[in-house]
Amino acid sequence: MHAVTLISNPFDSAVASEHSNYCSYDGKRLVGADGTPPSPLTAFVHDGFRSLTLNEHFSCVGAKAAIRQGGYRFGLFEALGSPASCAGLAKDLFSFIQDRETLHTDFQTFVASFAGPLPADELAFERLLWATLQHLHELDAAQYDWTEGVAADTADPHFSFSFAQTAFFVVGLHAASSRVTRRFAWPTLIFNPHDQFDRLRSSGRYPRMQQVIREAERTLQGSVNPMLTEFGERSEASQYSGRQVGSDWQCPFHVRRDQPPGAKE
Repeated sequence: MHAVTLISNPFDSAVASEHSNYCSYDGKRLVGADGTPPSPLTAFVHDGFRSLTLNEHFSCVGAKAAIRQGGYRFGLFEALGSPASCAGLAKDLFSFIQDRETLHTDFQTFVASFAGPLPADELAFERLLWATLQHLHELDAAQYDWTEGVAADTADPHFSFSFAQTAFFVVGLHAASSRVTRRFAWPTLIFNPHDQFDRLRSSGRYPRMQQVIREAERTLQGSVNPMLTEFGERSEASQYSGRQVGSDWQCPFHVRRDQPPGAKE
């Protein structure tokens, strides 16, 4: 399913352990990595996210399936864009990648919510989103090549965010989003492994899923998200934050120049 084998977590450090918050849902409640209850705030934010996703009008059927089937992991971190939170997120995202083989679900996702800061507008959120992905990349580049089969250049139509040799489509949620189904009180990044979309395309199920999502968006908001495109038509980087941008938009993300030679740019 993915290129990472079960090895010790290369992103574990004193800072990462201090800010790690890896949780799973046991069918009744959220539990921490060691089986103990998470903080009340972590459980509160998680329950709010489940309620949003499982609402009948929520448009993303893939996310809905992942939550309903238990194919997800959750973490609440302190501050979107902060190096300390990113260290904890890197550790937990790697744990999720290793856990994927045990999930046995068609849809899998890692949900990272943050206690703050609350972005004033879509542009502020976009900056924090890409600051977070840049921090993750800096940690990742010291360990892994860019994922094979996707581009590292954010302007390339085949770009996808890479972490631990796993390609992710990232979806941002926040309170100031112009898209209704992306509005959530806490800034949140959803990391969707790309290979599950590839399997849907191979099986011929992807067009139907896309149609259902677009019909739900029209019903809820009266329009389809104008940033939605097929993979390979336009860089998916412009879709991550949810903000509508023009063709002249430039992504603030940069691949490290000492990125291992396996990277495709």
